[in-house]
Amino acid sequence: MTQEIHGTVADGFEGVRAEFASFVAGERPDYEGQLCAYVHGRKVVDLWAGADEDALYGVFSSTKGAAYLVVALLVQDGTLELDRKVTYYWPEFGAEGKGALTLRDLLAHRAGVVGTDSGFTLAELADDRQLAERLADQRPFWRPGTAFGYHAMVSGALVGEVVRRATGRTLQEVYQERIRTPYALDFHLGLPAPQEPRFRTTQPMAPTPDQQALLDATPTGPHTLSSIADNRNAAEPTDLASLPNMPVVRAKGPASVGGVASARGLAGMYAAAISEVGGQAPLLKPDTVAEFGQVHSVGYDLVSRAHRSFGLGFQSTADVAHPFLGAGTIGHSGSSGSQAFADPWSGLAYGYTRRRFAFPGGAAPENDRFAQAVHRAALAL
Repeated sequence: MTQEIHGTVADGFEGVRAEFASFVAGERPDYEGQLCAYVHGRKVVDLWAGADEDALYGVFSSTKGAAYLVVALLVQDGTLELDRKVTYYWPEFGAEGKGALTLRDLLAHRAGVVGTDSGFTLAELADDRQLAERLADQRPFWRPGTAFGYHAMVSGALVGEVVRRATGRTLQEVYQERIRTPYALDFHLGLPAPQEPRFRTTQPMAPTPDQQALLDATPTGPHTLSSIADNRNAAEPTDLASLPNMPVVRAKGPASVGGVASARGLAGMYAAAISEVGGQAPLLKPDTVAEFGQVHSVGYDLVSRAHRSFGLGFQSTADVAHPFLGAGTIGHSGSSGSQAFADPWSGLAYGYTRRRFAFPGGAAPENDRFAQAVHRAALAL
């Protein structure tokens, strides 16, 4: 039985609804997902299928977008300086040859501390302070600044410790005060207990036989860089898909992977970043968006073993995932299939969430269809 499509689209965005409906019709009967978009601060797409409109989902690494937005605000304020050494804010980080690394390099995934030799416990993964303490003493897995690799489970904790040292407040507190609360965003770094009934547990990936064969053929030795970055080298290896289902992770909201959100929350955050929303000025000035969206690391990613591109923290979404978007688009995807970004050229802010973990991880393939449809409609306005 095909899921019913709920929600609304603005005039001119009917094609987005048709694209969403076409995709859902071909999915499993238990599909759950949400799609939302803004153009120049106006909500133009608000669709969902398979669950109540108020459902919240684990968004995995889409969480990092909130963390980097906090850093961008503090750089814009003058509280943080991109070309300061990390040790200026966090002296202990200089251990094991990391003393010359700048905040700019840290954001660009060039630090080389993608994990630790022995991995982390669940309690540590849920607590950015504990992660930072472990990472400060870790010898980097490549010479800092000479190469890059996706710091999947730890980048939020690394920049979060810089934020805490510079401001005396956690990254989660700054996000709550300056971003989530003023815009009433359904995007939480630390889910309040009264909101727990809205959370929908992440469902495991359901690969086809051919997809499973590809997964089985991928090297997964516990001491590869990719395994260390995903905490598969720990005494109790992390099952990534189950992380947001752990109450301690939802409650503490670690800034790399612990966010809980709706598509409205994801899109609303990026809309606020670049556009006037509800009479409030954009969070970021154009020069700040341009600097954080400028490509800083591009080429062979040592962790994912693939060609990747990063700005300052944010994925360079327009360069790799969605090449039809404007240069300097800022955003981040999540392993379950979520995607969120802001394209400053078209004024488009986009958010997508789904319940079932997508193959092969990262932004689900359907995002390309949805994002193209929204972008096409936005340009036609």
